[in-house]
Amino acid sequence: MTSEKMLNFTVGPVMSSDAVCDLGSQQVPYFRTAEFSETMFENERLMLRFANAPQDSRAVFITGSGTASMEAVVMNLFSTIDKVIVVNGGSFGHRFVQLCSIHDIPFSEIRLEPGRALRPEHLAPYEGQGYTGFLVNLDETSTGVLYDIQLISDFCRRNHLFLAVDSISSFLADPFDMAALGVDVMITGSQKALACPPGVSIIVMAPRAVKRAMNSHCRTMYLNLADALKNAERGQTPFTPAVGILRQINVRLKEIEARGGVESENRQIALQAADFREKIAGMPFEIVSESLSNAVTPLHPLRASAYDIFLKLKDEYGIWVCPNGGDMAERVFRVGHIGALTPADNTQLVDALKDLERRGLL
Repeated sequence: MTSEKMLNFTVGPVMSSDAVCDLGSQQVPYFRTAEFSETMFENERLMLRFANAPQDSRAVFITGSGTASMEAVVMNLFSTIDKVIVVNGGSFGHRFVQLCSIHDIPFSEIRLEPGRALRPEHLAPYEGQGYTGFLVNLDETSTGVLYDIQLISDFCRRNHLFLAVDSISSFLADPFDMAALGVDVMITGSQKALACPPGVSIIVMAPRAVKRAMNSHCRTMYLNLADALKNAERGQTPFTPAVGILRQINVRLKEIEARGGVESENRQIALQAADFREKIAGMPFEIVSESLSNAVTPLHPLRASAYDIFLKLKDEYGIWVCPNGGDMAERVFRVGHIGALTPADNTQLVDALKDLERRGLL
């Protein structure tokens, strides 16, 4: 059984709208122009609105995946005089651990077992201990866990911590109010719920983060946030950006605006996730996250290899789901709910899974 069109349920890249795809097929224009600057000003304005960033916040667009912006944040906004808490509950939390180690940022890690939620008892040992910063992947995509951002926000406010949030897969999928939560930095990426090709990541900085960036003495050229901020004042980037993707982001942001904004997008993705989870009820799967994001459902097959299911869906049904790596490769695969997906697409995936079950392969 095959499909001419691949149906994509991964968590990035995801299915894009027709308008985004159509623009991607066009010639890429020259970018040192007033017209491109206007596109970038509009991109920044809409990103700040959708994140509900506080007044005088700024957004910069980095040509690089989400990890590039994670590294830029660590390099530019923290230093050896900081003392940072890192939540490490999966491969992306571990990435922040690696970045702090590489850049000599003093840190302590809160290590969580895969699928486990962050709870007050995990934070309690760090109360009043002189920490200055907090790094968290809001949706630990590798395990499908959405951390309690209100719990983290309250902790950081009590302890006067600079809060940097990787919201790469959670932005637009789950409610997030940067100003209300006192978040200093939010990171996201083009290939998640923004539903554009990979290659651009976005850093939204509240005023406290902007001040840190402008006063940073980190040794970098390409990931220098002060330079990025200065160039953004004229709607430009320091170096040649992914022009085509930035234009697609503009189309996508205006689509979101026209459809009711971030609240409407949150609602649509939540409905897509709930529809899938309802349709797989009673099937031989265990959902392994204690705290689910709307963006993704992590599934442990009770009688089959997760990686075998990934391969069979891809090769025999024309459907992509998201495999896991490392020691979870055989145990867990993930189904994304972001991008241009519909409940009918969920039905097609569930029908394929039920067909595997009838064949004794699930």
